[in-house]
This record gives sequence, C-alpha cells and structure tokens, in this order.
Amino acid sequence: MKTALSTARPFSCNHRKSHLSFSLSFSVFVPPCFLSLLLALFPSPLIAELVPLTCLLFTSFVCDITQKGYEKKRAKLLAPFVPQTQSKNPTSNPNAVPVAASRQHRAHRSGGTRDDRYRSDIHTEAVQAALARHKEEKMALPMPTKRRSAFVQSPAENCTPPDTSSASEDEGSLRRRQAAISAMLAQNLQSPEYWINRSVQSSSTSSSASSTLSHGDGKTHNHSQGQTSVLADVLAHTCLGTSSSVPPDVTSTVPQDRNSSVDLPPNITVRGMNRGQSRSSMMDTAGGVPAHSRVSTKIQQLLNTLKRPKRPPLSEFFLDDFEEIVEVPQPDPNTPRPEGRQMIPVKGEPLGVVSNWPPALQAALARWGATQAKSPALTALDITGKPLYTLTYGKLWSRSLKLAYTLLNKLGTKNEPVLKPGDRVALVYPNSDPGMFWVAFYGCLLAEVIPVPIEVPLSRKDAGSQQIGFLLGSCGVGLALTSEVCLKGLPKTQNGEIMQFKGWPLLKWVVTDTKYLTKPSKDWQPHLPTANTDTAYIEYKASKEGTVMGVAVSKISMLTHCQALTQACNYCEGETLVNVLDFKKDSGLWHGVLTSVMNRIHTISVPYSVMKACPLSWVQRVHVHKARVALVKCRDLHWAMMAHRDQKDTNLSSLRMLIVADGANPWSVSSCDAFLNVFQSHGLTPEMICPCASSPEAMTVAIRRPGAQGTPLPARAVLSMAGLSHGVIRVNTEDKNSALTVQDVGHVMPGALMCIVKPDGPPMLCKTDEIGEIVLNSRAGGTMYYGLPGVTKNTFEVIPVNSGGTPIGDVPFKRTGLLGFVGPGSLVFVVGKIEGLLSVSGRRHNADDLVATALAVEPVKTIYRGRIAVFSVTVFYDERVVIVAEQRPDANEEDSFQWMSRVLQAIDSIHQVGLYCLALVPANTLPKTPLGGIHVSETKQHFLEGSLHPCNILMCPHTCVTNLPKPRQKQPVGVGPASIMVGNLVAGKRIAQASGRDLGLIDDQEQSRKHQFLSEALQWRAQTDPDQVLYMLLNAKGVAVSTATCSQLHKRAEKITAALLERGGINTGDNVVLLYPPGIDLIASFYGCLYAGCIPVTVRPPHPQNLAATLPTKCCLQAAGCVNVKTWPNIIDTGTEIKYIYMAFMPIVERSVSLTLLILCISHSAVNALCRSIKLQCELYSSRQIAICMDPYCGLGFVLWCMSSVYSGHQSILIPPMELETSLPLWLSTLSQYKIRDTFCSYSVMELCTKGLGTQTEALKARGVNLSCVRSCVVIAEERPRLALTQSFSKLFKDLGLSPRAVSTAFGARVNLAICLQGTAGPDPSTVYVDMKSLRHDRVRLVERGAPQSLPLMESGTILPGVRVIIVNPETRGPLGDSHLGEIWVNSPHNASGYYTIYGEESLQGDHFNTRLSFGDTETLWARTGYLGFVRRTELLDARGDRHDALFVVGSLDETLELRGLRYHPIDIETSVSRAHRSIAESAVFTWTNLLVVVVELSGSEQEALDLVPLVTNVVLKEHHLIVGVVVIVDPGVIPINSRGEKQRMHLRDSFLADQLDPIYVAYNM
Repeated sequence: MKTALSTARPFSCNHRKSHLSFSLSFSVFVPPCFLSLLLALFPSPLIAELVPLTCLLFTSFVCDITQKGYEKKRAKLLAPFVPQTQSKNPTSNPNAVPVAASRQHRAHRSGGTRDDRYRSDIHTEAVQAALARHKEEKMALPMPTKRRSAFVQSPAENCTPPDTSSASEDEGSLRRRQAAISAMLAQNLQSPEYWINRSVQSSSTSSSASSTLSHGDGKTHNHSQGQTSVLADVLAHTCLGTSSSVPPDVTSTVPQDRNSSVDLPPNITVRGMNRGQSRSSMMDTAGGVPAHSRVSTKIQQLLNTLKRPKRPPLSEFFLDDFEEIVEVPQPDPNTPRPEGRQMIPVKGEPLGVVSNWPPALQAALARWGATQAKSPALTALDITGKPLYTLTYGKLWSRSLKLAYTLLNKLGTKNEPVLKPGDRVALVYPNSDPGMFWVAFYGCLLAEVIPVPIEVPLSRKDAGSQQIGFLLGSCGVGLALTSEVCLKGLPKTQNGEIMQFKGWPLLKWVVTDTKYLTKPSKDWQPHLPTANTDTAYIEYKASKEGTVMGVAVSKISMLTHCQALTQACNYCEGETLVNVLDFKKDSGLWHGVLTSVMNRIHTISVPYSVMKACPLSWVQRVHVHKARVALVKCRDLHWAMMAHRDQKDTNLSSLRMLIVADGANPWSVSSCDAFLNVFQSHGLTPEMICPCASSPEAMTVAIRRPGAQGTPLPARAVLSMAGLSHGVIRVNTEDKNSALTVQDVGHVMPGALMCIVKPDGPPMLCKTDEIGEIVLNSRAGGTMYYGLPGVTKNTFEVIPVNSGGTPIGDVPFKRTGLLGFVGPGSLVFVVGKIEGLLSVSGRRHNADDLVATALAVEPVKTIYRGRIAVFSVTVFYDERVVIVAEQRPDANEEDSFQWMSRVLQAIDSIHQVGLYCLALVPANTLPKTPLGGIHVSETKQHFLEGSLHPCNILMCPHTCVTNLPKPRQKQPVGVGPASIMVGNLVAGKRIAQASGRDLGLIDDQEQSRKHQFLSEALQWRAQTDPDQVLYMLLNAKGVAVSTATCSQLHKRAEKITAALLERGGINTGDNVVLLYPPGIDLIASFYGCLYAGCIPVTVRPPHPQNLAATLPTKCCLQAAGCVNVKTWPNIIDTGTEIKYIYMAFMPIVERSVSLTLLILCISHSAVNALCRSIKLQCELYSSRQIAICMDPYCGLGFVLWCMSSVYSGHQSILIPPMELETSLPLWLSTLSQYKIRDTFCSYSVMELCTKGLGTQTEALKARGVNLSCVRSCVVIAEERPRLALTQSFSKLFKDLGLSPRAVSTAFGARVNLAICLQGTAGPDPSTVYVDMKSLRHDRVRLVERGAPQSLPLMESGTILPGVRVIIVNPETRGPLGDSHLGEIWVNSPHNASGYYTIYGEESLQGDHFNTRLSFGDTETLWARTGYLGFVRRTELLDARGDRHDALFVVGSLDETLELRGLRYHPIDIETSVSRAHRSIAESAVFTWTNLLVVVVELSGSEQEALDLVPLVTNVVLKEHHLIVGVVVIVDPGVIPINSRGEKQRMHLRDSFLADQLDPIYVAYNM
C-alpha cells in the first residue's frame, strides 16, 4: 500500500491510469488500490473533506494552517470511523496483528549480528533531539533517480509473496486486514512529514519505471471508476498555483514568481538517444527549456535546499588578475582556547625488582620446561568452543627446541645455512591454531632469528595483502614458517605451487609440524643470553594511509614490558587467563603469549571463529576454568551480552581483572556499562573492569589497576564535543546533545614517563586543559620501524619542548598515536587516535564519534551496525568526511535515502561538520580485516579508485565545501576606449590581429579565375580538358565505383537542369534542396542547379532507423515559410537510383551550437574567392590528387567535396565516412595506394581510426600500407583543435611512416567557412601551454609544459590568403591586446552574405555579418565568428619572411559556462571528467539554473555507475573549482554527436530536462 507524492512533472487527470494531480511544484500520484481502499473504508463526503485538508497541510508554506489545526480537523473527521484502530490494550483483540511481538522476536533473533560497540542511550537521545529540531525546517531533498536494472537485487525482492490464493477470507483475517489498513491510513494522514518524505522518495525510478508502476490493477480500477472520478475532481480543485517555467537563479534571494500557465505534455518515454537525434521529438519548451518535467522539479528542490545558509559561512578570499589565492580563513574569535598551565610530565610507579624474574624470556621458558613440565601452558578450542588440546610447558620447550635446531642446522648445508642469527622469518599461522604459533615464536627466539608474525593470505586480492608484502620486503624476509594444514589451504597455481602474492617477495615455505622437525643432538644447546638491545621480534602496524610497517621490539624491551605488565596486573604463577584477542600482535601477544610464559600462566585461547559461532564461549571458559584474568575487546562484551540468555548458570566471580584492550576507544564506556548491568548478577563487579590503552610503538601505555571490593570508581569526564574539535577540554554543561562521556584507562605503566604534546608541528607540551598526543618514555616499547630510519626518527626519538621551545630533557619519547589528557589523580583519559582523526576546516573530529552518531539515528534497519567506515579525502585544499556502510539486503531505496538524510542532519547538528559523501554498498562487499573488522584504508582506496560499487550514494559538496574562491565581480562594460588603448600601450602589448597573405592579381595563364561563376568554370574545363578525371568515388572495398571527368560531370549537370526546368517548374532564383548520400550524384545535382540559375541547398538524407534526425530541417523550412505542412513540393527522380529533390530556397544549411538551424547565403564571388584562397594555401593544381573522407553537406567539407576540384582542376578521391564502418583501413590504405600527399578528414574519422586500428599497425604494415607520402593531413572542424587525438593519431601511425608534422587542423565558422587551413609553405603548427585559471578571467598567460593548471592548445592552422582576423571584446566590441581572450572577428572576400531572412530577426544579420569596432578601425566591416580565441606572435617565419602570427581557437562563445563570475569552456571540464575513471566513455556538461550538470557515458557494467558520482565531483572541484550540481550516468551513445564529431550539448540538455534520456542513475548533489 503505497501512496506516493511524486516530484515528477504533473500529468493531466487520466481515469484509466488513475493519476490525480494538482498543479504545484509537485504532483500527487494515488495508485488505484489506495483509492479503492479509501472508498471502501470511508464514504465519499468524508474523502472529499480529508483529501483537501491533507493537501492543505502539505502546502502550508503558502497557507495559514498549522499542524495543530490540522490534527484537530482530522480527528474530528475521523472520529466516527477509527475508534477500533486506537485500542488502548493491543492484546485485547485476539485477531490483532502482533506487531510488537514480532518486532521483539526479530530483535532477539538478530541480536547476535548487531554491533552496539558505539551504542549509548544518552547519545541516542541526543541525536533524536537534534533530529527533532530539523523536523520543522526539513525540506524535501531530491532523491536520486535510478533505473530499475541498476537496482541491486536483494533477497527480499526474490522472496515468495504472501499467499493470496485463498478464495475466501474468514472474519478474523478480514478484521486484521482492515485494522492494518486503518492503522496505515491513520499514520499517513497524521504525519505531514510522511507526505514530504514520500514526495522525495517516490521519484526514485526512471520515467519508464514510473509509468509502468502507475497502471495498477485493472479490476480494482473498474470497480471504483465512478467514485475515483469524484475524488479526482476533489483533488483537482485543490490547486493553489502552478510551477514557473523560468529557471530560478540559485544566486538570487528574490523569490521566484510561481504564477504562469501550465501546458501538460503527454508522458512519452524515449529509450536512449542516437547520435544526431533532433529535439523535435521532445516536449514543447518555454524559451528553449522544458516547462515541466520530473528532472526540472527535482532541480528546483535541489535549489531550494541549497538556498539554506552554509555552516560555517563562506570565507572571504582575495582575487588576483591571474591567480585565485585560497587563503586559510581567519580563526573565529569565539573559538575556545586552552587556559590552563603547562602540563608537568607524569611519572609511573617505579618498576620493582623481583628476585625470581628471569634474565630473558627464553630463560623463563627453559626454567618452566624443566621444573614444571606438566604444567599447562596453553589450551586451544575447537570450532564448537570445547577444548581441543592442551600444550604443557614441557612440550612447548621441547618442540621449540626442535624447531630452533631445525632452523639453524637442517634447512641448508653446514657451510651454507639458509638461516643465521639475526635473519627475519615470517610466521604464517591461522588464528585457530595458537599452539603451532607458540612453538614457532619461541623456536625463533631460541634460534635467535627474528619472527615477523603476519596474517594468513587467503587470496591475491586480500585487503592490505600488498602492504604486507611491503612489510616483508622492508624487513628482508625470505623464509616463511607455517603449519601443514595452513600450507594446504594457501591459494596455489595450476602447477600446485604457492601463488606469488601481489607485492610479496619470493618466499621459501617451511612446515613446522612436529613430524617434520629434527631432534637436536646431545651436544647442541641453545644460546640463552641475557636480554639485550638486539631485536627480538617485529610486530606489524598499519598506518592511517594503509601502509604496513614493522615495529622492532628489542629483547630488553620485551622483557621489561612483561615485567611492567606483571607488576601492573599483579600476575601470579599458576593463574588462568582467557584470551579472546589475536595472539599474533598487540595485547593478545603481550599478555597471552609473552607475559603468561614469564609467569607460568595457563592461557585459554578463544579464536575469532569460535566467537562467531558461540559468542558466549569466553564467558563459559572463565566459568569452567575459574579464570582469574580475561582479555577481551568491547566487541566481545557486546556479543556475550546479546547471547547471555542462552546460558544462565555462568559465574564470573573468579575474575579479578577483565582487561578491555580497546578501552582507549571513548565509546567503550557504554559497552562496559551494558556488560556490567547484565552480568553483575553473575558475580561480576565494577572493580574487575580494567580498560587499558596501548599502541604498537609504545606497547601498553596505561592500564586501570584492579581495585579492592567496594572501593569507589574514578569519576568519568563529560566533555563538550565542540571543545574537543578545537583541541580543548571543556566540561559540557549546556547542550547535552553534543556531549562525550569518557572513562579513564588507569595510570601510567610502571617505570614510564608520559607527556602530552601538540599533535601538529613541534612536540610542544600541551596545557592542562588541552588535548594532545600522548608520548611515552620507557624501556618497554618498540625501538624503530624496521628498515625505515627516516620515519623512525619522527616517532621513536621525540624530545618534547616547553612553550619557549626549550627541550625539557635529553631522553627520547615515543609517539603513541593516542589523543588524550591527564585528569585528576594522574588518571589518563584517551579521546581518540591520530589515525582516526579527521581535520576539517581547522577542527578535529574523531572517526569513532561520527560512527556513533550515525548509528544513533534510529531505527537502523538500513545498514549493519558493525560494518561502517569513516575516513576523509583531500578535495580542494581541505579534508572532506566520507561515510561508507554496508546496506542490508532487505532495505529498500526509500528507507536508505531517508536514513542517509537523517544522518546528514544528525552529524551537522552534533558535530557542526558537513558530510561530503555518504555511500551504502551491498552486504559483504567492504574489505575486511582478518578478524572481521572493516579495513578502512582499503575502503578509502576503493572509494578513490572508483571500485567500491555502492548501491546508494549521497554527495553533499554544496554543504561542506566552504573554501571556494570568492566569485569574480566583472568590471563594468562602460570602460572607455582610450583607457584600454593606453593600458595596452603601457603594458607593451600589441593589438591582437593577424592576416594571411594577399590573394594576388589575376594570372593570365589561370583561365579559371576569369570565370565569375563555378558553372562557367566547369563548362570551360569540359571544353578544354574533357577527359580529365575530377572525382573518384570509392566503396568499402577500395574499388572506384564511380568516376566523373569534366565532360561527364558537365553532361550529367545538364540533364538535371533539363529535368528541373521541364518537370519541376523551377524558375531562376528558386531554391532547391538536395538530399543525396555522399557521392558524385550530389555534385552533379549541385552544378545542375547552378546551370538552371537555382540556389542549391544540401541537406543530410534521413536515416531509415532514425527519421527524427532530420526533423530540425523540416522545422526550419516551415519556419521560413517555404513549405506548407499539408502540401509538400515536387519530387523529381534524377537518376537510375531513387534520389529526391525537395524544392526549397537555402544555399547551405549549417548547424549552430544553439540548436537553431541557420540558413547561410553565400554569393558566387565569395565562392570564387574561397576556392582561390584554398588553392593558393594548399598548392592545388590539375596534376594533384587529394583524398577527402568527411561528410559533404555543410561547411568546409561541402566546399572541398563539390567546389574545389572544379575550380582548381585537381582530382578528388571521395571516401564516404559511412564506408569506414565496414572497412576501417579504407582511408589509410587509399592514402598509401594512390600515394596521396594531401588529405582532409573529420575528427570522427580520425577517432574511428585511432580506436579501431591502433592495435593493428603491424597488420597494416604487413599489407604494405605506407603513409610516408602524406604531406598534409588536415582535420576539418569548427571547434578547438583536439590536441590529444591528433597526437595519438600521429604516434600510433608513426610506424607506418606518417610524419608528426603532417597532421594539422583547420578552422571555419558559420560566417566564414574557411578561416584557417594548414598549407604546404607555411610554418608547422605551434603548440602553447596557457594557464587555465587566467583563461577563466579572459586572460592569456603562457606557462611551461607540465605546469599546474596548464592547458595545451594547438594552432588552428595558417590563416588563409585574403583573410584578416582580430580579437575583440564581445561586450565592448573593442579590440584587445594579445594577452586577452576575446571573440574572433574576420574580414575576408569569402565571408558569407548573411542568413536567409528570418522575419523579426533582421538585427541578427547586421550584428553577425556587418559589424564594426567600437573604436580603432571603425570603418572596416567584420563578421563575428562566435568563437573565442587569441593571437600570439611566434618565433617562426612565414612565407614572406615575417614572424608568424598564430591563431588559437579556445571554444564557442555560445557554449561557454558563466559560473561564479568566471568563463569556463565545456571541453576543459569534459576532459577532466573523462580522465576520472576508466569506464567513462564520453562526457558532456551544461548548466541549468546556475547548476553544473555533468552527463557521463558508462562503458562498463551498471554496478560501476555510482562509483562515478564522487569521482566526477572530485575532479571538477579539484581542477576547476566548481561544484557539480547534477551527475547523470547514461548508456554509451546517448550524448548526441553530429557528423563532424561535435557534441550537441543543447540537444542533450533539452532531452535531459524532458526526461527522455532513460539514465542509469541521476545524482543530485546537495
């Protein structure tokens, strides 16, 4: 039963679909089943009053109804109908649905998998209180749009639906159903927040999915059709306003006018969008923009959300002419600062000297092995939690002795042993086999080799496996010890050998089972020296970045640490210790393996696998063995607490210490309290709980000593989180919502000296009320990072200094990585770790605190509590907070989005920090540590690489990125010409203008120039040289299917002329549209029109699979008034094949970037001048051959295809681009076969060859393809040269003889088809690197290659003869200096005459084709190209011997994006986006209501779609200082591209806003 309030565009009422809509910025969609339930439960008059009342509340932002008033009216209306749904005693009804009972049952059943380590009832109440404050101001957040196929299929969706096959229902079931429905209705009608949330959530599906879901059930619809129409009429009259079609300005605070007429379009879904698709199939737009669509409504929601003030306010930044200076914001004067005195180092109790302490740990083992051989040392458990075996001290000693002897004497020869004392050996043992590890560890100590315990690699892709390899490499490990069972379980190659793990050195594996060990000879005795400073073992440690380093522990440090633990914990001989921790590192190793042997303690090891199967196993072991000490983590306390109902006869009174190893986590206090509450009745007392703090570098830092029965416990600190974020200690007395309660971790270890120093900068002592890093001086602790001396000095040799910078002594301290302070009574308090510290905008936040707040957002039915990672990523000069969690399989899209929205609010309220990204991934997909925790650094790496594959994601860059540069304030346009001229002269800048060489006088020998018309030139050539071949058309096989000599072309043109005059009724000056595929028929028809005195217009024929592609042409013809929609003009067959000529009146159809089809008029004199200029530039003569592989319908391609050969007399080999789709090598093989010197192509052709033939160069060379003959390969385009593509093309085919100097580009525009074209005599095209930041300010600053923010630009070819260009300010229309970016204006005899008359747009004609400068040379008439560029004088010399002026085209003026007062070019942003991820095939950007929209084509699987959202946002923010508003992920081929390979961004924009893209995913960044 779902009643959806959708943000989609409103549809008209349709009884068949049962859509009910009212015209606001949202629409109400009521499924038929819901209507039928309403009508079945309530009479129509009541519904007629209820529905407007609910809508009135929902639209209360424009009405005067309050929540209280609404509840009064609703209660009065529902009073006669809902008493049975509000029973005070839910158990009184035997047929009622036992909702509470079922919830309790589910909670009990899932208790073992729930992780409450971060749970605190006080904090949960604080979070709920903070969220309550947001309810009144909550705004509808736009929910992402996701295609149905992109949903992660969950088991909940695949389960069998409830049984509905029964033909009848008993009275009880019917009553239960009515009760459930009534409860649902009461809940929905009560809560306006529900409607608002549903309005956000119901638009989660694509347009196709939503239309499918809206049909409902036919039977229900027919049953209630009459009553439905009544309710529809009621809802239809609740309209209060209509949405505006004008895009609101997000930068303005003026409210938008909402009153405008509404035109409701039909709900048409178009799957995908082919290249070149027209916008005619789209909905009608207002001002070129869709008036109503679901996308535009969601964007309006996003804009409303972004209008909320940021926290903190936007910082002020200064702006330079060339650089944006990102300055650190000034500190807030209200920021709390430490006020106490400088702390005094805290000294621990003296380390006592006990007479029976051994001189070394090996000596202790030898002693117990000889004197207490039958005393149990270790008991291991099986998977069921029962004892598996017990290792006595005698067996431990004898087996360790055998292993030591084998390592030193049996692995190699006597003269060349494999191991010698001091070598490093890896210990690879599973967590379930502690006995083998103990033997291996002590065997290495006896052999005086250094053990390096590591985790068992399960696969090549284990989380952190490569970093473990780095550890082994830095420690020089070449040998690995393992057990036989473990060796068999390691991944192997097909040959049965151990797989070489990624990043690991080559290892030799040795099995240490007893049967493979050799009994030592009688004359061999191990060396048992007194503990010294030699390294005893190496313990691995992972840093915040994921790097694994080895902490070397010396023999004296190991022994001293065992002595300190013995004194602090008061260990006695023969005690029993239950160890749940990992015995290979940290407290599990220090207590359970080392100190236990020193004191002859019996250790019961409970592995992680047993804890997963039986969480209460360690409590049972304490009870059975009467253990005195237990070593656990908060996780183990929680698991045992959740499972304690299964075993009620346990007794913990034997314990004297319950050591909580992760007591340094500030959230451990809640776990300790909860465990104590449950097990206090089982003999547990508060004095037994002993939290401790430790780190791999300093080992145990502090531990709470066990207290006597009844002694008062230390007080806890209730601290302000706001103060903690600033690094100061403030007792929270005001806002309990932002308080953190921490418990102490006891006193400093015996024999240690502790200080608190600032975590950043020099190690300066903190003040008493200041949070800092704990540093420790002690003999017990690590000595260095093995093999890393540089990092060692910064960690193990720290000398604290006082406020004056003077060292407090000469003894070195070790950094612990713990953040804390010293409280009353010298108690140590820890509030976090350095590795979990997130420094955002100068404030420090602890990752554990954020985890706790996120998990306090109830109800947590969306994610797993223990599977959440919090980390920060550096984006735009600051750290940004990212939260990643595993989503439950049964969580739906709406619940997930609502939970994420509430987490954003909670963290913002509690911690005053904005989240950058919140991502939910499918269950069991986050990388795990060996003991089941989330591998945070690996998760962060996956996030940055785009391999996390989230199923839900919410980006909030607008909220948390507050250090953007200040928006640029443009200078007023009214700057006088004199000031600009003087400014340029003072700066030593020249006016940015350039010109090609002169066209020259008429040569008597060049008869073709004496003809004023191309038709006369063709007739002259047909008479003087009739057999000269002008054109040759090739097919896909490279065979000439058609040729045309001068006489043949002349005769075919005459036949077409006769057909036009006889059958078409054409008069002189009429217009004829030519629809032909690329070929000689098109050329003949063109000259036939010229012979007849008609004006030819070339139009691309419609594609049979996409007829909509030519609809813009039809619209243009209709707008010009030449075509009646009802009566089409004559159709004339001009050959044996069917060809069509549509009578019209346009010479050339040219597409502009603004979606308007512009009709250009080009005079005969301009055509002659253009052909003359191209002939001189390219040295085209009658003996020359050129190859053309591009479309012939517009622009310079049309000139080269149809006109140039007739004028110059050279032969043109025509290759239609469509033939390359079936034969990729056709163009290149033609160049080689005919030894072509000059060829012309489009970017699409070059890209097709680069991608399709890049790997086939050897095969082409074998076929004899040789491109050394090519002198000039010119790419024809109307855009910035694609330097990367041309360079790739040159490099790929360099092996075929192609010269890199041969590839160049040309440039033309609407007003002049050929402005630049690389000739044969001019200098090579030059490349410069410009500063992108300056370019955004319309300045040009050259930088060195590889400089930050540098953009490579290639010259657009040499300026053609007779052409003059000048760079002009498009606003002031004044000339600019050569250091400025401006619009390119052109003066040339072959400029176009203008557009065909567009009624009402006569001003456009003069503005584009006949405009003058506002100052300077005001007499010359210029044409505006609409492209931005600049002119640079190079060191090269042109044909005249002068320095060459190069023209660089930057981009189209119409397509530039004006954002934050700066000018951005789409291609620059798209280039950055395309580099962000390997699965991005293509991208396009545009703006809508001042929001940047990025459309990305996904070439990979759909599960990678959501990976692209943060990567795209990151790269645009980092490289362009822009925040992406909307990220749209689509299928390949959706971005429309024209025949010249240019993106049609405005087509794409209108398709997106009209809901016609069928996107995979649409993310609305908050």
